Amino acid sequence: MFKVSDIYDTPPKEFSSELQKEVYSTFERLGIPYGRVDTDPGITMEDCQNIDRKIGVRIVKTIFLCNRQQTEFYLYVTTDDKPFVTREFCSALGIPRVSFAPSDKLWDLTGVLPGATTILSAVLPQASGVHLVMDRSVAESEWFACTDGTATCFVKTRTSDLIGKYLKDKELILI
Repeated sequence: MFKVSDIYDTPPKEFSSELQKEVYSTFERLGIPYGRVDTDPGITMEDCQNIDRKIGVRIVKTIFLCNRQQTEFYLYVTTDDKPFVTREFCSALGIPRVSFAPSDKLWDLTGVLPGATTILSAVLPQASGVHLVMDRSVAESEWFACTDGTATCFVKTRTSDLIGKYLKDKELILI
């Protein structure tokens, strides 16, 4: 049985990473209300569906991409049911072909391991050069849910708070 805790509106008692600590510190500093659940590692689609049911909204899918030279990086947030089509993504941004970025770059630039990729990484100084891209349907939804930088904790907040407060000083490209 996949474990999903009750919904909490407080940060974890102990932080698993600097990013996780920074996420909750930023929520508090900006006055962003949230709900979070602690879980077993949420890796499979079935795991995420268990989390979705508990928090009442679907978890987004976040993909970390790069160009061939590994000089341009992209965090792409989309719905979990939308297949990623490289050609469409590149066409929408007017960029050459991209591919999945290596896991060492994921860690270096966003402070997360595979399975925990999140746009919340944008608060880290080393993520300042990463392009933030979001599917327009995600940006237009009332609620936003994703990992907090770990594969064992998922947060839900209003999308308007995410975009208007958390990412306020960041360039966010909608496609």
